[in-house]
Amino acid sequence: MNAPPLPPAGISPTDLADALARLRGQSPLVQSLTNIVVAPWTANVLLAAGAAPAMVDNPHEAGIFAQVASGVLVNTGTPYDDTTQAMKAAVDGCRESGTPWVLDPVAAGGLPWRTKTARDFLTQHPATIIRGNASEISGLLGGGGGRGVDSADTPEAVLEQARTLAEQHGCVVAVSGPVNHVTDGAVLTRVHNGHELMTRVTGVGCALGALMAAYAAVTRPLTAATAATAHLTVAADRAATECRGPGSFAVALLDHLALLTPDDLAEAVRLS
Repeated sequence: MNAPPLPPAGISPTDLADALARLRGQSPLVQSLTNIVVAPWTANVLLAAGAAPAMVDNPHEAGIFAQVASGVLVNTGTPYDDTTQAMKAAVDGCRESGTPWVLDPVAAGGLPWRTKTARDFLTQHPATIIRGNASEISGLLGGGGGRGVDSADTPEAVLEQARTLAEQHGCVVAVSGPVNHVTDGAVLTRVHNGHELMTRVTGVGCALGALMAAYAAVTRPLTAATAATAHLTVAADRAATECRGPGSFAVALLDHLALLTPDDLAEAVRLS
């Protein structure tokens, strides 16, 4: 028997505006252990949004830094033996200090080693937020994954799996897609903003994980994941109106991440 549908979260546009104001006021320091394809872009997204990036991803320093960071991202996009050890150390550091951390299990389900690695991190210390596309979320629970980093599923199709994953690990699960779904296992928020050009720029989803880590430093996890998603997708909506293609979209997206005000966010976000 299917579980009953998840009720709405009760997160309001005002809640998201307040979270953005706190982000800008506190400028949280986000340690990003991310993949080599997206590191500069991720740092620029954090800076544009109002946070401070730190790309400390070596095993000698990652654990120590995680204890002083405001939030931590662990992204499995291009895992190597040494960076995987650094991620493990960072997760240990988060456990010791209570630092919120986000797992982005890139290509989980399709590649056995990284899938096991991501699951091991969750066993080591539950993430505050797990963010991925639909196939990656399914892959953490035994699904086959997508086509590389591209999803073969929709957020709606894996909603029950997202709910299960959230309940198992006591965390928030954010499933990115045409309509973004955010759940803690008991409640659900959908964010309807965003533009197709987001899929034409490398690292937009990966940077969203880092942005969630920034917001998790200033507000509760369910609000953090929703606010980060709303901030990025509303900025994308605005960037798409003034660009000629993916290249100019990327530049405009950074601009609008910086230009977006709390009032702008509250007015433009579309929630259900």
